[in-house]
Amino acid sequence: MAKTTPRAYPPEFRHKILELVRSGRNVSAVASEFDIARQTIMNWVKQDDADSGRRDDVLTSTERTELTRLRRENKRLLLEQEILSKAAAWFAREADTIPKKSSDS
Repeated sequence: MAKTTPRAYPPEFRHKILELVRSGRNVSAVASEFDIARQTIMNWVKQDDADSGRRDDVLTSTERTELTRLRRENKRLLLEQEILSKAAAWFAREADTIPKKSSDS
């Protein structure tokens, strides 16, 4: 089964949907009225609750952004470390401080 890319909803639209749900409208009714998956609206409510401090079991948008940035930076640093380690080994071999590997074991 082919995956479809999720639709991008503008922040103003999300805010309007959240207002409707917070005013007491049924989530399923709002979902069918605006042709949005019910779970999508539930995710928006959950994230909005986290961002406004009503929930602490979910990362806020700010925390999620920072986590993504830190993971990307960590990946880059690990790659740099690997490159430097290989370069140091190569230079050490070139200077004959480490004997070359041989297959005469």
